[in-house]
Amino acid sequence: MLLRRRPAMTDGVIDLYPAGIFGPEYERDFGEMHDYIITLHGRRQEIGRCSARRGESVPMYYFGHVGYHIDPPWRGHHYAVRAVSLLRPMMRAWGFHSCVITCDPGNAPSRRTCELLGAVPERTVDVPAAVRSRWEISTRKVRYILRLEEQA
Repeated sequence: MLLRRRPAMTDGVIDLYPAGIFGPEYERDFGEMHDYIITLHGRRQEIGRCSARRGESVPMYYFGHVGYHIDPPWRGHHYAVRAVSLLRPMMRAWGFHSCVITCDPGNAPSRRTCELLGAVPERTVDVPAAVRSRWEISTRKVRYILRLEEQA
């Protein structure tokens, strides 16, 4: 996808372009969700997506406040860490002091992303059948807590 507008956020290595803001009526019941396209800085080719979710609900417990995905050719460069780091100030502005990131127990790259962000594992939870039947989600999730205070 080629983008023509200016990035909403950048760290000089990646850019985040707004892909949409979805309200509480969004199908996953996340409350307000801000979705972003991740590109390499100045290149404008989509390499992944990230989102910040501003709500609390049963599905949010298992999906978390932050989601990210990096397309396979671009993995291994910590772009998800950079993307989540760019979302931190916005989430602090929402009044969040911490947020939840979840991943599958066997997803070592995503768990490493959480560790590099400084997130702390809270617990591993079984996803109830009612949640799994409504949304495409794994049977277990590791919940990480990411503190959002300013970094040194």
